[in-house]
Amino acid sequence: MERDYFVHDTAIVSDGAVIGKGSKIWVNSQIRENVVIGSNVIISKDTYIDATVVIGNNVKIQNGVSVFHGVTIEDDVFVGPNVTFTNDMFPRAFSEDWKVYETRVCKGASIGANSTVVCGNVIGEYAMVGAGSVVTKDVPPHALVVGNPAKMIGYVCKCGAKIENGKCPKCGEEWKGTRK
Repeated sequence: MERDYFVHDTAIVSDGAVIGKGSKIWVNSQIRENVVIGSNVIISKDTYIDATVVIGNNVKIQNGVSVFHGVTIEDDVFVGPNVTFTNDMFPRAFSEDWKVYETRVCKGASIGANSTVVCGNVIGEYAMVGAGSVVTKDVPPHALVVGNPAKMIGYVCKCGAKIENGKCPKCGEEWKGTRK
């Protein structure tokens, strides 16, 4: 059967992975068993997608990203280069008694380059995590967070611009308080 997605010759994709139409998996990437990847997803080079990860439609995962077991990435999410997701709160090489803590990245969120998302957290719809940030707690929808640990410094519009004086300077959308 002819597949309707692209896999580079150097990528390793488990037979047990489900990949949607129009998706592209690039150089030296590995997709493990029971992964579900939606349509029109870009998995850039040197990326690792661990077993049972779920990735929605229209997601862009840039170079060198590690997405570990327990992570769900919803539709329209951007994950910048070298982002790492963790999945164990108390990692020890010798421990046989470890627990996966689930992480969710909600629709339309963006995570900047070199950020770390500590497991057990939710990044809300259309939130933006600044480059190099360390997410250690839930990020509200439309929040802009930066730093280590990541702290909220404002809100962003669905289009990505920071809200200023109750209005998006890019698309002109009006905002009332902390919600549209």
